Amino acid sequence: MSFNTFGHIFRVTTWGESHGPAIGCTVDGCPPGIALSEADLQPWLDRRKPGQNKYVTQRREDDAVKILSGVYNGVTTGTPIQLHIDNTDQRSKDYSDIAASFRPGHADITYHQKYGVRDPRGGGRSSARETAARVAAGGVARRVLASLVPDLVISGYMVQMGAKAIDRAQFDAAQIEENPFWCPDAMAAMEWAAYLDELRLSHNSVGAIIELVAKGVPAGLGAPLYGKLDSDLASAMMSINAVKGVEIGEGMASAALTGVENADEIRMGPDGPQFLSNHAGGILGGISSGQPVVMRFAVKPTSSILSPRQTVTVTGEEIELVTKGRHDPCVGIRAVPVGEAMMAIVLADHLLLDRGQTGGARGQIGAL
Repeated sequence: MSFNTFGHIFRVTTWGESHGPAIGCTVDGCPPGIALSEADLQPWLDRRKPGQNKYVTQRREDDAVKILSGVYNGVTTGTPIQLHIDNTDQRSKDYSDIAASFRPGHADITYHQKYGVRDPRGGGRSSARETAARVAAGGVARRVLASLVPDLVISGYMVQMGAKAIDRAQFDAAQIEENPFWCPDAMAAMEWAAYLDELRLSHNSVGAIIELVAKGVPAGLGAPLYGKLDSDLASAMMSINAVKGVEIGEGMASAALTGVENADEIRMGPDGPQFLSNHAGGILGGISSGQPVVMRFAVKPTSSILSPRQTVTVTGEEIELVTKGRHDPCVGIRAVPVGEAMMAIVLADHLLLDRGQTGGARGQIGAL
């Protein structure tokens, strides 16, 4: 299986399976001289790890990351950084009964159709367990960004669970870390908790929408046509397990706007051009404008549920299947730190691409 690497200059290659001895990644292209330790990475993994509350899978993993290479005396050397995370709470027996069956909504059937062989234990390579390695790599990317663009801040939060959306008038960033849903609306978080309890008890699951915002992104990242910043951001999010849709700025809603409504007007401010709105989500023609980069992605409901669903076996037998094991009733919850990590990886990659192509030079606007 190829295509396990993401990025252009800052490149991340993940490896490992859900129920193998370990998972991890190799980060190549990280500049030398960046301060980096395991303590810099662990807090991001702690935000994503399973078993932290009743609303996520009860698989218990410490997700303790080890740096095996690429760092000496506390700084990166410019050589490949190898990150290692042990798997310690596998329960492969949960999957023994379905090794010859295809779980509806999962990648089981397409993996078999493509490769003729698959690891059925927890989904193997297609498991969301793989995203722990991405979060570790995202921690490295954050250190690069902190060194090169200190004011850049990435934040993610859930704005919708199923059909239940937040009230934007009640948006409070301080609430994001105060509830298990990364929800910026305290009332919505309370409603979601009751809703998800009902779904869990009825052996069901639900999807979600996550919003990501990067503030302090410098103008000039990305390139027209095949190197667009928004193309790579969309690709990064679509590569996350269970993601079925991505939008930048107004996204699909822009189709309902007129040109007068949609155009982000520009005036001159004391420090250069200022936009009067941000329908474009901080990206114009594939290049960052200096405004906050805003995007959302939709995560489908978890396919592993205890309700029986119709499927077939490898031999073609039609059966009803109940997927046992420990699964997230709303996988969108733990997708928030994963989305943040992938955004950090893309922004670090494009920052290094821009340095290589332009050296950071910019066109002048206004008085010299």
